[in-house]
Amino acid sequence: MAALDAAISSGKPQSSGKFRHFLWKSLRFSMYWSVVLGIWGIVIVGGILAYYAAHLPPASEWAVPQRPPNVRIVSANGTLIANRGDTGGEAVRLEQLPHYLPEAVMAIEDRRFRYHFGIDPIGLARAALTNYTSGRTVQGGSTLTQQLAKNLFLKPERTMQRKMKEVVMALWLEWNYSKDEIMEMYLNRVYLGAGAYGVDAASRVYFGKSARLISLAEAATIAGLLKAPSKYAPTRNATLAEERAQVVIAAMHQAGFISADDAKNALISPAHVVAGHNSSSGNYVADYVMELLPGFVGSIREDIIVDTTIDWDMQQAAATALTSRIAESRREFNVTQGAVVTLNRSGAIRALVGGVDYRRSQFNRAVYARRQPGSAFKPFVYLAALERGLKPDSVRSDTRVTYKGWTPKNYTNRYYGDVTLTQALAFSINTVAAKLAHEVGPANVARTARRLGITSALKSNPSIALGTSEVTPLEIAAAYVPFSNGGYGVIPHVVRQIRNEEGEVLYRRSGDGTGRVIRGDKLSEINTMMAQTIYSGTGKRALLAGRPAGGKTGTTQGYKDAWFIGYTNSLTTAVWLGNDNNKPMKKVSGGTLPAEIWAWTMEKEHQSIPIARLPGVPINLAETSPLVKPGTAPVPRQPTYMAVPQQLEPPRPAVQATTAPPPQNSGSSPLDLLGRLFGGG
Repeated sequence: MAALDAAISSGKPQSSGKFRHFLWKSLRFSMYWSVVLGIWGIVIVGGILAYYAAHLPPASEWAVPQRPPNVRIVSANGTLIANRGDTGGEAVRLEQLPHYLPEAVMAIEDRRFRYHFGIDPIGLARAALTNYTSGRTVQGGSTLTQQLAKNLFLKPERTMQRKMKEVVMALWLEWNYSKDEIMEMYLNRVYLGAGAYGVDAASRVYFGKSARLISLAEAATIAGLLKAPSKYAPTRNATLAEERAQVVIAAMHQAGFISADDAKNALISPAHVVAGHNSSSGNYVADYVMELLPGFVGSIREDIIVDTTIDWDMQQAAATALTSRIAESRREFNVTQGAVVTLNRSGAIRALVGGVDYRRSQFNRAVYARRQPGSAFKPFVYLAALERGLKPDSVRSDTRVTYKGWTPKNYTNRYYGDVTLTQALAFSINTVAAKLAHEVGPANVARTARRLGITSALKSNPSIALGTSEVTPLEIAAAYVPFSNGGYGVIPHVVRQIRNEEGEVLYRRSGDGTGRVIRGDKLSEINTMMAQTIYSGTGKRALLAGRPAGGKTGTTQGYKDAWFIGYTNSLTTAVWLGNDNNKPMKKVSGGTLPAEIWAWTMEKEHQSIPIARLPGVPINLAETSPLVKPGTAPVPRQPTYMAVPQQLEPPRPAVQATTAPPPQNSGSSPLDLLGRLFGGG
């Protein structure tokens, strides 16, 4: 037994030593071949990369392409109206962003971004294992640098060749740029849904603010979009977007970017989408500016800022008045669309609303819709008559008349007999307007309208008196401005200045309007008549509390169009209502909804503007010269005569709109006396 024990005890060390020797040899063998295979792997991968790199342009020619330029369009006081361009947002510096925005991107997309060299072997291995065990592709191994390389240089095709080129470009980016520069380029260029490229564009589209101001929850929402922008866009599926943001917040906490309290607060205060961004009326202004830009600066190669003439408070007031009133009246009056445009004395556009809802229709009716103005065209007819010798108290007979087979009818289907021109304009009597156009000649009426600012083609036929030639709201508003500014023509404009991000001015508006277009005495007369339209005539719903104003209603045949265009000493506003398909409204005339929208808009727009009289009109006209409605009292009969053509005063050099025209000595009527006493301009 002793011998057996000795044999056993002597055998244990021998077998244990052999086992250890075997393990050591196996380890050395594995290490050797691992090194060999690793070296060969590096050689093979390096060869493959070198092969694909050889098919790329020389590295000396590689350059990061310029980011598509952004156009930032701002109001007169610097309020952002909209961003335009391929990106839809500004290029922001990394240091301008809250730290948790790039951290959210790293946490969910590339947690080792700060440590890898453009390719993340650990991430690739993890993705390969996850995809293998899942039986499908559920995880990607691309780094942020690879994604940037793909976005900058390559087409979005799924091929091995493209993938290898992506790796080469990622290595080149890491060699030539810092991690912060790579992150900044990525955040400014990545697509984030809803047409937004870059985090600033996404922040404005979804949250209505700059990316500089977003919260942690909003940053997590934007980072969550990277997986599938269309699927997780909060404007498309708010529930999915919030669930994805919660995943990002959890990942940020796991990565150590935020504390547990930060994560908790972000989860209980989720991001809220600003639904009105794409429906804002400012988009009509932005689209119009983009149409004009090539004429000012040619092709755009850098980020620029466009300073406009828009007063943002006036813009919002006009948009609110239009949208709210149509929303209330849509069913009752069958009205679905409208436009509002406001200009100041020099023709600067202060508000431009091209429709009820930009999100549903981007067509800018204020600028491009050509509609018949109806009786809103009559001031040009009456001005042409005044310039050829008639007076506001000249009398014409409201009776049936026919010209070349055309018989105009009054809105009331009544005839009132003898009326003054002031009564005829204020109460929109069609037969008198037709007679005046016949007396002075339709061609002269057209010339008068064009002189004041109408640019659309006008048909010189008898019906021109009733506004049968189509015009746009913007051009007819501009043609009314001379009534408010002393008789000087204007060129409507919206762009004041264009500059780049460095402050260099690329364009600055200069020059005046078209000079004197209405003589001082005639301006006093036509303004008195237009003021009576609001005080006593068809525009009474447009009466402003304590503020002198003039204007004219317009309604086309079958109630297809309804207008109110009016002005104070400071502003001119045109309101149009109708339907895009030309279907008639339910008895909406210019003196109803359009006049109400006009009055509401102008009351809001004038809140900080001092009260001033109309050029050539007493401030208390309604009390000193009340207008009698036709048919309620006899009209003093004056001799009826044909208008005698007079030579218009030749245009003078353009001057400031506040300059008053020189007093005129012709005529001896009470209105002429008022014109001399109070000034014609």
